[in-house]
Amino acid sequence: MFERDSRYAALPLASHTEPDGREIVYVTRRFLPRTDRLLATGRVRLREGDRLELAASRALSQPEAWWRLMDANPGLHPQDAEYPGSELIVAVEAP
Repeated sequence: MFERDSRYAALPLASHTEPDGREIVYVTRRFLPRTDRLLATGRVRLREGDRLELAASRALSQPEAWWRLMDANPGLHPQDAEYPGSELIVAVEAP
């Protein structure tokens, strides 16, 4: 259903049955990783004209993994994380 590196790939599916008998299948809720389980691997400084996917491309070699930057910087709203000169933590979940 999702690409293997999607933030939703490992989430289980659930279903809901409507009163008319239709079954609706959905992906369960994704919880953000606990920050104490993240291992900082570096930082990425935003450049003029950067968007999160450009920063993720430089830092992680995966533009579609911009959400990993946001997971590692939980106090930021995505729009606030795109100011030139801002530094974002790059992190992975600790084993």
